[in-house]
Order: sequence, then C-alpha cells, then structure tokens
Amino acid sequence: MSKPLTLARLLLISTALVAPVAMAQTDTSSSSAGDAGLSTTPSAADEAAAQSGDVDVSIPGSDIVVTGRRTSNISQAAPQVVNVLSAADIKRTGEGDIAGSLQRVTGLSVVSGGYVYVRGLGDRYSLALLNGSPLPSPEPLKRVVPLDIFPTSVIASTLVQKSFSANFPGEFGGGVINLTTKAIPTESYLEIGVGSSANTETSGQLGYTYYGSKSDWTGFDDSSRDVPPLLKDAFGAGVPFANIDRSDQQAIAMQFLNSKTSVLQRTNSLPFNFSGSINGGTAFDVGSDARVGIIATAGYSNKWRTRDNLQQASLTVEEGAGKSYNQVVTDNQVTVNGLLGVGVEWGEQKLRWTNLYIRDTLKRASLAIGQNDGQIQGADYLTQQTAWYERQLIDTQFVGEFKFDDALSLDVRGGYANSQREAPYEREFVYVRSNRDLDIDPVGDRFINALNRQRGDASVTFSDLNEDLWSGGADLSYKIAPSFTVTAGYAYTDTKRTSSRYELHFDAVNLPVPVQQLRPDYLLSDATIQLYDLGLLDFSGPYPVYDAALRVHAGYGQVKAELFPGLSIDAGVRYENGRQSVTGVDVYSTGETPFNQVKNDYWLPAVTLTYDVGGGLQFRASGSKTIARPQFRELIAQPFIDTESNRFYRGNPFLQDSELWNADIRAEWYMGRDERLTASAFYKKIDNPIETFTTITDTYAVTTSFANAPEATLYGFEVEAQKYIPLDGMDSNFFQTRRVVLIGNYTYTQSELKVSDGDTTIPYTYTTGDLPAASDYFVDGAPLTGQSDHLVNVQIGLEDTDKLSQQTLLLTYASPRVTSRGPNLQPDIKEKPGLTLDFVARQGVTLPGGINSEFKFEARNITGRKYQEFQEAGGTKIFYNRYKIGTTIAASLTVAF
Repeated sequence: MSKPLTLARLLLISTALVAPVAMAQTDTSSSSAGDAGLSTTPSAADEAAAQSGDVDVSIPGSDIVVTGRRTSNISQAAPQVVNVLSAADIKRTGEGDIAGSLQRVTGLSVVSGGYVYVRGLGDRYSLALLNGSPLPSPEPLKRVVPLDIFPTSVIASTLVQKSFSANFPGEFGGGVINLTTKAIPTESYLEIGVGSSANTETSGQLGYTYYGSKSDWTGFDDSSRDVPPLLKDAFGAGVPFANIDRSDQQAIAMQFLNSKTSVLQRTNSLPFNFSGSINGGTAFDVGSDARVGIIATAGYSNKWRTRDNLQQASLTVEEGAGKSYNQVVTDNQVTVNGLLGVGVEWGEQKLRWTNLYIRDTLKRASLAIGQNDGQIQGADYLTQQTAWYERQLIDTQFVGEFKFDDALSLDVRGGYANSQREAPYEREFVYVRSNRDLDIDPVGDRFINALNRQRGDASVTFSDLNEDLWSGGADLSYKIAPSFTVTAGYAYTDTKRTSSRYELHFDAVNLPVPVQQLRPDYLLSDATIQLYDLGLLDFSGPYPVYDAALRVHAGYGQVKAELFPGLSIDAGVRYENGRQSVTGVDVYSTGETPFNQVKNDYWLPAVTLTYDVGGGLQFRASGSKTIARPQFRELIAQPFIDTESNRFYRGNPFLQDSELWNADIRAEWYMGRDERLTASAFYKKIDNPIETFTTITDTYAVTTSFANAPEATLYGFEVEAQKYIPLDGMDSNFFQTRRVVLIGNYTYTQSELKVSDGDTTIPYTYTTGDLPAASDYFVDGAPLTGQSDHLVNVQIGLEDTDKLSQQTLLLTYASPRVTSRGPNLQPDIKEKPGLTLDFVARQGVTLPGGINSEFKFEARNITGRKYQEFQEAGGTKIFYNRYKIGTTIAASLTVAF
C-alpha cells in the first residue's frame, strides 16, 4: 500500500505546488497547481498525489484535510465543496490584489473594492483566514478584512470552501476564504519585477491633491499629521469642548497643520502608476536530517485614481433629486508589503513561521459643487475635502506538524495579528453662493463660508483604530483504519479593538463677508482665529471612543470514513462559546458607560456525503448550521462617515446573532487533469439576518443603520466548466505545443426577506414601549443586500504547454444588486456592476546574458463600463454615485536570477 500523504508531506498541495523553483525556459502552464515562479515543473508532492492510492491532503494551518483516491484535483479529493485558486490561476487573471482574482471564482463577487460576497451573501457572512488563522480588520465599519490589501505577490493560493465543516469557525455563512502565503522553497531563487499602468480617466488628466508631507509618496507620514499636543491633552483631560475656555480652544486650533492639509491643488496631468517587487528564497541542510528554508518578499505600488462623480439624493424618487452634486475626487494609493517565512523539516516533522506586513495608505482630495434644496433653494454649495487614511496589518503565525507514527498526528498553530487604521486631518470646507439672501451674501456671485453649518462650514476629524487578535488551536488525528480517521480539535480567538473618532467644527460669530470668501488656509489662519474669535465645537457625540472584544472558545470532533466503496462521509459537530462586547468609553466623565454584550453558546453540526461513481464522476450532499455575529461598529450607536460611499452610519446596540441552516447538493465530473464540469444547488435559511435600513431628513441628511430582520431565505444554483483543447493536430508549427483554455462559470441566486404581520424589530432609536413593526423598516420579499441574481465569468485563452506564453480574455458580469435599503422605505439603492472585459498576456523572454524574464501586458475594462449606484421609480433615476471607471493599460517585467 502506498504511504498516505499527510499535512507535512503535502504541505505544497495548496502552497508548495506553487513554490518557486529555478526558472527554466520551459513553463508547465498546463498545470494549474504550478506557476509560482515564471515557470514551474510538477512538484514531487503533485506527482505523488496523482499516483498514490488513499490520499490525506492537509493544507498548512487551515485544518483542511482532504481524503481522496488517485487524483491531483484538490476540488475532487476534498470532502467538502471547494474551489482552489492556484498561483497559475491567479497569474492567468493578472490581478494585482487577491480580491480581483477571487471575483473569477464560481459564486463569488467583490463589492466596494475588497469585500468578497459568497453566493450573494454579504461580507458579514464570509470568513477570511490567512494560513488557517483569523485576521483582524483595519476598517472601522467591518470586522472582516478587505482582501484588496493583499497583493497577489505574497499569496501562493486561495481555497474557497462553501460547505461548512466543524473544524472551521462557526461564522461561516456563505463560505471561508483561506489565503495561503508562499511556501518555503526547495531551491534558491531571486525575482525582481517592475510595472507601470495608465488609466484613461486618470493618467495625464486633471485631478486634485494637496501637499500633506514630504514623505507622502512612501505611504508614511513624516509625523506632520500627528495629533497636536494641545489637542491630545484636551482628549485626555475628559473635559467637553463646550467647557473649555474660548482662548484655549483657539490655542488648540492654532496648532493644527493648516495650509499643508487644507489647500487643494489642481493637477492638470496626473502621473502614471508604478509598482516594484522583489522576492527570493533559499534552502539548506542542517546536520544530517534537517532542512531549513527561507523566503522573503517585498513590494511597493503607487496608484492614482480620479472619479468625476454625480451624487444625488431624493425624498421622493419620482419627483427627482432634491440634492445633486458633481464631485471630482482623486485618490493616491500607496501600498507597501513584505513577507518573511522560515521553515524547518526533519523526518516527517515540520515547523513553519510566517510573518506578513501590509501597509495601505490612501491620500484623498476632492472638490464638489451642487445644490441642496433642503437647506437653501437655488443656492450653490462648494465642498472641498482632504484626507489621509492609513491601514496597516502585521501578522505572525507559527504552525507545527508532528507525526508520531502511521496512525497518530498532531497539528498545532498559533498567531498574533495587529491591524491599525489612522485617519488624521480629515478636513471639509463648505462654501455657499446664493442670490436669494442678500444679508448673508451681498455680492451674490461668490462663495462664502459663514462657519455656522447652515451657510458654510469647516471641520477637522481625527480617527484611530487598533485591533489585536490572538489565536491558537490544535488538532489531534488518529487513523483507525486506512479509510477511517477521527479528529478532535480546539480553537481559540481573542480579539480586542479600540476605536476613536473626534469631529471638530470651527465656530464663528459675525464673520465679515470678505473673510468668509478666503481660501481655507487663510480662513483658518492664526490671525483670523484670534482677530475674529473663532472657536471649536465638538460633534463627536458623548462617546467618541469605544472598546470592543470578542472571545471564542471552540471544541470540535470529526469523522472521515468510507462507509463502503465509493461512498464517504465527513461528519462533525462544533461547540462554540462566544462572548462579544462593545463598551463606550466615558471620555467626558458623564457617569454613564454604554455597554452591550452578546453571549451565546452553539452546537453547530455539519455532514457531507460524497459518492464516487467512477470515471471522474461523483455526487455530494451536505447540510450544516452556522452563525453570523454583529460587527463591532454595528453594536454601538456612534456616528461614522464611510468615505467610499459618502454615507453616514450609526450602529445599533440591540443587534443579535443570526443563525443559518445550509444545504448543498452537487454533481462533479472530472474529465482529466484540471478539467471539470460541475453543477450544484444550494439553499440557506437565515433567522434574524442583520440588514441595513436608511432614513433621510428634509435636509437630505441620509443615515444608514442596522437591525435584525425576522427571517430570510436564499437559494440558487451554480455551473462551472474548465476544458483544454490541444492544437497539436494543426499543420502550423506555431500551434504544436499550444492549447485553448476555456473556463466559465455561472451562478443564479435568489433571496428574499420574510416580513409578516406581527413581526417586530429593534432599531437604534428604540427606548421603551412596544417594539416597532419590522414592516416599518423592511419590505417583505426584498432581496438581501449585496445579492446579484446572475454572476458570469468566462476565460478564453491560448497558452503554450512548453514555455511561458499565455493570452487570455476575461469577461465578468454581475446583475444589479442592492447596496442599501431605500430611505424611508423608498425604492432600494442598487449598484449596477454590469459587464467587464479584460485582456491579459504573459510571455517568457530571454534577456541578454541568458536571463529569463516574464513580460506581462494587461488591458482592463476594455468596454469602458461605468459605475452606477441608483434608486429608480416611475422611470426616474436618482444616482447616489455615478462615474466613469475608464480603461487601464498596464505592462510589467519580472526578471529571475
């Protein structure tokens, strides 16, 4: 009998199959598991997996154990419904971040840049892991990490599991996304890459920026934006700004970094984007039976994006927009990343230590002009905004894999991760021009700033977030028989977050009109502050700081067995004890500390049956129970502005956990290596789903909040096909080693909220008395937010099986989906993703001196799809966001030494 391939032995099925090797001129692009360097050859583990009898495939740190027979297809051998995005798949798409690559996976869509929706369920129902360990989020509104911060250069492969198994955390609504970093190499290598890109709506076009600091191009501020000393003292003193002397307020205001953060500068020709990377690794023997491997990567990218955006709002959609702005916003995004991994092997024992650093900085400048009939009819409003957002993730993980004999094995893992988000000096200036109010504006044709928030405003906001996450776990497996394995495991996570947001507005009395017309830095200069007695007003609310925590203890047991030839079972149950709390910090010594806690214990069963008919055909059926917890920000009624959607959010301390019942059936036919045809159907019932609702005032101030709807259902089906067509039968020598690649998938999803008479909910505005009717906030039959009825992905390519040469067309389509409930039960706000067509070409090139390299060319959004987010009723559309995305052309060169 062939020896089973354990986690230690098949460390590379998901990772080391993509481990870089010395780059040769040949490229086995025929293997979707290869291609981590510019070319690869099938690894020994890959060949062993293909030739072995019973196979146990474990993926490092992920608790994924795959039991199968004579196959190298992980999706086929896995006991669950999984999709694997290998390094070859990632490189074929040409995406720069992992979120872009994941949108090609069956049933997945990416919303707001980096949040992955699985089968139409929002990001709250998705679980992201790194090497099997949880990740903290650098986003104030989310507990899930945005995947667009992960460059593809540090990710070796991605596994998406859509059916729950007890070894995963219980917050598994739509699925789990396990990112696997590059594995320890078997040979020494070094790669250096550079690239550049241009966008038709941004590069060489008009845009806006501001000075900030001299080191902004690095993504690191030179400390210029640090909170000023007097303001920091005021935050720490616990004295409301209303009780601070006016002279002390002025002293604080005069310490603000003024002109460098407030003066908007027009740039007539924005620069092209640039990126660079370096990665390498080596391995060496220590003693007679141990081997040590080291891998390191580093990357830098600097990107620009300008959006000429139409933003509207309406109290009654049929009557048209009552608020309408045209906004030009320019974002300069700088990303710095690094990875250091060390691995040790001796015998069948393995240790792996992985360290990841990602810093993503966004420098934003915008200018908007428009009208708001809810304030002054016929007046023009000019709004200028500047901001600086730092997101940072530091993650260190340790994994140990120990095999005591042929039957008993132990896997242990532990990790610490820290995420931070700092947003100092979010500045906004509002100027008003009106011919109808001569007392305010005797000139009539100039913008003025009265600093009274009805006719002009100026504000500055400081935000900070820090989250620490400790995690650990162990799995003990015992093989009773070759086809019967039992596993017992324990997992622990402890998350702690502190978040603060201080919003300060400038206050003036009887400011002369000539002064109101000054540009921002003169308007708020030291001389103006002192001469005209400007003060500060605190709009942060009574609790500008909150602490949050989530601690989960989980124990689980699993059985994997072959009941009789062809029929296998993967069954288990997870017990999960979760304690989640959010506490408002009593900064101003009011004597009250808002506190909300959600404490629940769950038994979460899961079972999957797989019947292998033979000939590559098999059928699956699975059922499970999972949960979804509220996110931290949603549990406290603290205001927050989401700058991406330009929306005002407020949490709800009355939210409760959601419970999901899941069912899947699936048919799979594997025609050959990496060739497959699959079809599946799925159904989910959600009790107490957390949904957004929106309210709007007569001044067009829109507030989005959260509440538990009574119930929701979701169902649909998926089909997926992957096929290679060799062209060696053609007469031309050009086609002798080439083949056509055909990859396609389609997902149909339907969901609806269930709201009946007598159903109630608890909004954040609730105080006492009878609970409000759920129908006041949710419409029966409405789809879940984020769910598209149709998702389509098609890849058509031509590639060489002997050397690196790939040309691929990629088409993605998503039908409209709800992004937020319509204000005051008006029509829902929908996003229209539409159709996107991309082209990616990769070509191996030999440089002088025999140096192997890869040249990549990309054309993104060839058809020029626009972004549209709107309400519609009676043939009238209200655009919350509408702008041109533009077409992006990119080229890069990677050289291997």
